[in-house]
Amino acid sequence: MKQIAFRTPAPLIKTIIFLVWLFLFGLLMQRDFFITTINPEESSAIAQAAREEYQSIYFHNRKIGYVATTFEPRDDGRITLDQKAGMVLNVAGGKHPVNLHLEAVITADSRLQDFVFSFRSPFYRMQADGRSSGNSVSFTLATGSTTIRERIDLPAPPMLSTSRRDYLLQPGITVGEKVRIPWFDPLSLTAKDSVIEYRGRDKVLIHGRVQNLHHFIETVAGARISSWLDDRGDVQKEESPAGFVFLKEPKFKALADSDEIPDLLAAVAARLNGVMPPLDGLEQIRYRLHFPDDGAFDLHSGRQQYADGILTVTRESLPPAPGGASGGTADPADLAASRMVQTGHPKLTELAGRITAGSTSPVEKLRAIAAWVHANLEKRPVLGLPDALTILDSRIGDCNEHAVLFAALARTAGIPCRIASGVMFLNDAFYYHAWNEVGIDGQWISVDTTINQLPADLGHIKFVEGEFGDQMRIGALLGQLSIEPLPPAAAHSPATKAHQSPDQP
Repeated sequence: MKQIAFRTPAPLIKTIIFLVWLFLFGLLMQRDFFITTINPEESSAIAQAAREEYQSIYFHNRKIGYVATTFEPRDDGRITLDQKAGMVLNVAGGKHPVNLHLEAVITADSRLQDFVFSFRSPFYRMQADGRSSGNSVSFTLATGSTTIRERIDLPAPPMLSTSRRDYLLQPGITVGEKVRIPWFDPLSLTAKDSVIEYRGRDKVLIHGRVQNLHHFIETVAGARISSWLDDRGDVQKEESPAGFVFLKEPKFKALADSDEIPDLLAAVAARLNGVMPPLDGLEQIRYRLHFPDDGAFDLHSGRQQYADGILTVTRESLPPAPGGASGGTADPADLAASRMVQTGHPKLTELAGRITAGSTSPVEKLRAIAAWVHANLEKRPVLGLPDALTILDSRIGDCNEHAVLFAALARTAGIPCRIASGVMFLNDAFYYHAWNEVGIDGQWISVDTTINQLPADLGHIKFVEGEFGDQMRIGALLGQLSIEPLPPAAAHSPATKAHQSPDQP
């Protein structure tokens, strides 16, 4: 076994950082009972005056960025929206600037017509442009390494969420009333049929002044997001999980320099109640979990068994080489190509063939691919939408990049593979993380190529399976998840803290 020491868990945190970004800007760009659906004919129209608006972004009461939006009426009755946003994230002591720019044409009732969106962060660039037609949005995503074209269908013509939301203040609206709105989000290039509930008037203290505002709560992928609107329908404040707040402010204040930035990694880590036992060589562990149940997480899966709030995780065993057969319980999707996992692309086919040359079994192929991905990606946080071809060109990434590239190569080699997301124990804390599961001999085996573990140790707790759209559900856990390790039944002495020692594939 090889010991690997980490001074900081920076390479492991990408999943949650970018998910938090999605939730933040989902407030601006995307946004059980009988629920009314917003109707364009019944919606009040956005005021046709040209307007420039500014918001400051705060994290734990520290200013970390801004949003600047311009609304420009057109002669055809539609509105041109220009939105720029910038933020600096403190990731394990390193500052990571992120810049976004959205240009869009919307109708007077916020229906999306077309858009151009760009995103820039260290080591990542992307641009997307698209157009709405009826109930669908067609777009092209370019990263410099690849171009992806896709169409997304919605149940109704998509809306673009902005800081003007007078359509929510329907005449006669009552406390508890809900509306259903189909949003499109240019940042994640995803669509969501969202439900927003009116909570009535709420007195809110903003910059030392009490304002009587309309309070709305939106549930996005299980996370509860609050917005406060004035009587005109303008957003004055928005609050998302983990301590992120948007405040409408004057231009000079919104564009002012940021404060000393709090560490995002520490702020979003799951709470650990108690002390973890040494994980090296541990074959089974039990955890007591506390988390909101509206995220609909399927914890009873693969090596995990969940009942009555107790999660039992049992470490898997690889079939002895050269045995093992791929497949078994695999779904066709576990071998298929997707937007970000370009299975079967000629570059990936050539590389997978070269990596697995001489391998005579799925287990040998699995070991070879896992070792190659771990050895050939520089471990650095990358904020972006990872796709396998872009990762292959850059050779830089953290957990999502490792998981996406490994999935593409494994599937190309004929090994069923899924992307798993949840938390991982490292340096005395549980951090949000992504890894893989592969289908071998009828069982699913966990693989973490970021830290070179096959199978992954019992500090990995899976909450979600799937790619980026599915991973957004983890947002429901932000600030809500706590984990208590339980002693084994035969334990007679207290557990002690330990570092992790990954097994070599």
